[in-house]
Order: sequence, then structure tokens, then C-alpha cells
Amino acid sequence: MNWSYTLDALPRFIQAAWITLQLSFWGILFSLLFGVLIAVVTAYKIRPFCAIANAYIELSRNTPLLIQLFFLYYGLPKIGIKWDGFTCGVIALVFLGASYMAEAIRAGLLAISNGQVEAAKSIGLNNFQAFRYVIFPQAWAISIPAVTANVLFLIKESSVISAVAVAELMFVTKDIIGMDYKTNEALFLLFISYLVILLPISLLARYAENRVRRAKYGV
Repeated sequence: MNWSYTLDALPRFIQAAWITLQLSFWGILFSLLFGVLIAVVTAYKIRPFCAIANAYIELSRNTPLLIQLFFLYYGLPKIGIKWDGFTCGVIALVFLGASYMAEAIRAGLLAISNGQVEAAKSIGLNNFQAFRYVIFPQAWAISIPAVTANVLFLIKESSVISAVAVAELMFVTKDIIGMDYKTNEALFLLFISYLVILLPISLLARYAENRVRRAKYGV
């Protein structure tokens, strides 16, 4: 292990980690937004959108992210639609992530008993108010473990976007290995970079889950 080279390469990994964080942030944000909408459509079987949402979920979850990314980056320019690698990466992460988020949140929505809805309506809340103030907060609390697992999954899946020349962590790692033959140094920095990104999120997720569990039992 060449520690001098490792220190010299560190700024490149810091910059690549920032790009990874940007990709992940936008991918996760829009995955959650679309995931909530799709979950509502599928959980309550809103026609005619339910069939479309179910078809999208099956397509998204049963095709590799790399294929989705290549379709956006290499396929769409054939019909005149061209985006840069970063944009294609975000869209691919959203296309994949929204389906996983939707399934996680849908499970939370279906776990809420009809008695909760009836109780909300009995105090004068309309359907939207019952969903906003009674159903969704409880469903979200139930969904937190699955949602946080999907967040970690999407951050790790962002490494695939190196395939379209976005200079995130995996791209820089492969570049160093290919150009300077510093495999150990590159992989060590890659490992540390993902650990620094993922470990705080994992600990925060565990804290949120514990808070939800304690609130459920009144502790």
C-alpha cells in the first residue's frame, strides 16, 4: 500500500463523493415523491392508473439499472432526445427507486386498519384530511425500515452510473486502477468513501426506527 499516493488521490475521491451524493440526493428525493403517488394509486386501486402503475413497477423491478441507464443514454438520442450522463443517472435512479419506494409505502398504507379511517371520519375529517393527518403518518412510520433500506440501496446503486462517464466514486476508482495500476489504494479509498457516506445514514435510520418503535408502545 502506497500511503503517499493514497493521500495524493484523496482530493479526487472527495470530489467524486460529492458527485455521488448529488446523484443519490436527487434520485432518492424524486423516488420518494413518485413512490408516494404510486403507492396511493396501487394501495387504493385508483382506476385507470392502477394498471399502469403496476405495469411500471414490474418493468422497473425486473430490469437491471444498467440496461435502463443505457436506454436513456444511448437509446433515446436515436429519436432526438439527448441528456448528459448526470441527468440520465438521476432519471435511471428515480425510475428504479420509485418502484421500490412505492412498494414499501404501499405496505405501510395497507397495514392501517379500516377502524382508523372510520375514527377519523367520525370526528369530521374528510378523505383527504384523514389521509394526511391519520393514515399517512402511521403508514410512514411503518414504512421507515423498508424506505431506509431502499435509500442505502440507491446510494450503492449509483456506482452503476460510472458506465456513462459520470465521475462518481466508481468511475474514479476504475480510472486510477486503469491509468496508475494502484488497485489497493483505489479500492481502499472507495471502501472508506462509501463507509463515510453510508454509515451515518444507517445509524440515523436505526435511530429513527427505534424512536418509532418506542412511540408505538408509548415509551
